[in-house]
Amino acid sequence: MATTYATGKRKSAVAKVWLTPGKGEMTINGKTLDEWLGGHETLKMKVRLPLEATKQLEAVDIVAKTLGGGYSAQADAVKHGITKALVEYEPSFRAILKPMGLLTRDSRVVERKKPGKKKARRSPQFSKR
Repeated sequence: MATTYATGKRKSAVAKVWLTPGKGEMTINGKTLDEWLGGHETLKMKVRLPLEATKQLEAVDIVAKTLGGGYSAQADAVKHGITKALVEYEPSFRAILKPMGLLTRDSRVVERKKPGKKKARRSPQFSKR
């Protein structure tokens, strides 16, 4: 099969993901998953989750480029991109990934700061005198 492309998003992070049949190599921003995320084992598990659910961990190669956000949001964006690429690669995977909630983009973003407030909702400290 040919290369499959998908875009994953989370907060302000965007991940471009290319999926090709291979032997399970994962390259993100020119680094392996272990080099890219270091000791963040939970985030590594998150990124691998769609591949483990579809039993494609050793069957496909993944190349991803991430932009914006922090490493946690980027990891979630890569996970979303891998999921979308897997569904395009093999439509039958949708039945496995959809109930797990992996196809849904996590739309939560930081709320904007309002005038007169210290943060989005935090009011200035009240002073009686």
